[in-house]
Amino acid sequence: MTSQSSLVPLPINHEVAGGSGSSSDMADGGGWRPPRPCEAYRAEWELCCSAGHFLRHYYVHGERPACGQWRRDLASCREWEERRSAEAQRSLCESERARVRAAQKHGLVWTPRQSPPADWHLPLPQDKDS
Repeated sequence: MTSQSSLVPLPINHEVAGGSGSSSDMADGGGWRPPRPCEAYRAEWELCCSAGHFLRHYYVHGERPACGQWRRDLASCREWEERRSAEAQRSLCESERARVRAAQKHGLVWTPRQSPPADWHLPLPQDKDS
């Protein structure tokens, strides 16, 4: 399990407070909520910093995992919950957009089949000999 894929991407509200509403909308958050609960950012950051994740990431990629973004997202989420900061909101939206773009950048490894192969029911070659 990697930190990048352990949570399912959630629908993201990309509107930033104050963009179309008044300053009073920004003060109460205008109904905007972070894309993930702050607990999710904390869990991702803790997973990223764990020894097991470090070893797996280093083995696969040959470098230390970059956990700073999870920590910044956690700080922004907490700042949003405490102060309803427009900057924290912008930071969370940009981070989630970047995360979604990175996940969409890589296509499928295999093309999904529309139907099974015509000879799917025949014995496998190693089964024919016995």
